[in-house]
Amino acid sequence: MGSESSLLWGMVLGSFGLGYFIYGKKQKMIMALICGMALMVYPYFISNAIALVCIGIALLVFPWFVRY
Repeated sequence: MGSESSLLWGMVLGSFGLGYFIYGKKQKMIMALICGMALMVYPYFISNAIALVCIGIALLVFPWFVRY
């Protein structure tokens, strides 16, 4: 992690990822499950806070447009 903001955004987006993961598992929605896993893992590889937030928002809204 590069800075405090990256750490904070990683925790926030990771908690949303956990929620998406549990929701996808219980409802058997593959896209929510995959996006939840991605939201929990990708903050470890991105150190720029702006890129972290942009990718996180994209992963948060993606299951709403693609339903499987």
